[in-house]
Amino acid sequence: MHKFTLTLLFIVSLVSLQAKDIEVCADCQIQRIKKAIALADRGDRIILKEGVFNEYGIVIDKPLSIIGMKHSIVDGGKDAVIDGGQRGEIFTITADSVTIEGLTIVNVARSYTKDHAAIRIHRAKHFTIKNNILRNVFFGILVEKSHHGIIDNNNVSSNAKSEFDAGNGIHIWHSSGVKVSNNKLTGLRDGIYFEFVTNSIITNNVSTNNVRYGLHFMFSNHDEYYDNRFENNGAGVAVMFSKFIIMKRNVFTKNWGSASYGLLLKEISDAEIENNVFEENTLGIDIDGTTRINYRHNEFINNGWAIKITGGCYENIVEYNNFIANAFDLSIHSKVNDNSFNNNYWSDYAGYDLDKDGIGDIPYRPVKLFNYIVNKTPESIVMLRSLFIDIINFSEKVSPVFTPDNVMDSSPLMKKIKF
Repeated sequence: MHKFTLTLLFIVSLVSLQAKDIEVCADCQIQRIKKAIALADRGDRIILKEGVFNEYGIVIDKPLSIIGMKHSIVDGGKDAVIDGGQRGEIFTITADSVTIEGLTIVNVARSYTKDHAAIRIHRAKHFTIKNNILRNVFFGILVEKSHHGIIDNNNVSSNAKSEFDAGNGIHIWHSSGVKVSNNKLTGLRDGIYFEFVTNSIITNNVSTNNVRYGLHFMFSNHDEYYDNRFENNGAGVAVMFSKFIIMKRNVFTKNWGSASYGLLLKEISDAEIENNVFEENTLGIDIDGTTRINYRHNEFINNGWAIKITGGCYENIVEYNNFIANAFDLSIHSKVNDNSFNNNYWSDYAGYDLDKDGIGDIPYRPVKLFNYIVNKTPESIVMLRSLFIDIINFSEKVSPVFTPDNVMDSSPLMKKIKF
């Protein structure tokens, strides 16, 4: 076994020594990326020097690295620019172990019949796409039936006006083991799109000003997303038809509109939603058909509704969260409640703490009568700050008739929780 290991290491070392760099530029011996790929052997590096390469339809069908020389994200990555001229897809990767790094890729063709991408990865493994700038794209990075990849520190942008003629920034379908990190996505249909994606991580991305969703997440199980920022997107973030999801330390903010929310959860089970911030959204979290979700240590600040539960939600736990200055802290469209709301801080709580244990001596009922009225007659929202509304909310709190009487925080906290 020891002899075999030494032999294998020798072969790997020999292959590494044989790998070569191929330079491509206007003054180089090789001036076209496609020609460099055709001449390259497995494991070679293709170095693109300063210049504009007017190419598209570039197929990478062997393990290679394509690297922009002296690239710089700070100065706009002007060293190596691939301009597709809006004629079609630019890179298509069909081989394992391919790296694309340090390029600026612009002008991907738009189409109503084909999903043209700046970089497409098709049935490949162990790919790395990092430190690239993708501008004026249809789809940015499109991954399909591929596994064990890294998509890191890319800047993807376009000028989408509607979702019908736009693509997604990072679109991953039927894949697994992908890490999407440190990317910036703006001006697209969806910043990040996951469908049938498992055992993957989304972390430290900024997705802003996209036409539809900052993140669109469907039929994807055992995934995690941490430390992302989703701001000012058309509808916010949608996570649907998935299970075993972890969502921690994300910021959902300024998603305003009649159908907007920070986070939509639809048909989700067995998830952890912790240490997130929901600030200045029409809806903090819109919940429909969720089971066994733990909402802990989240902050809901200045939202229209902090949490709206449509129905079919069971065995969920909402505890140790801060609800601060929301128009409505909670809305529930069901008389049946199988969920727990305890040990939260509610800025509207007007109770007292005679024994000084930090917990209010009387329960807090977060569902207001006026919320019930607004759900029936949306136009009545214009009366939100009137004295009349304060009076009817108080009367309902004293003697609940229309609001669910079993929805309450039996141990409301007197002070804001510090996270």
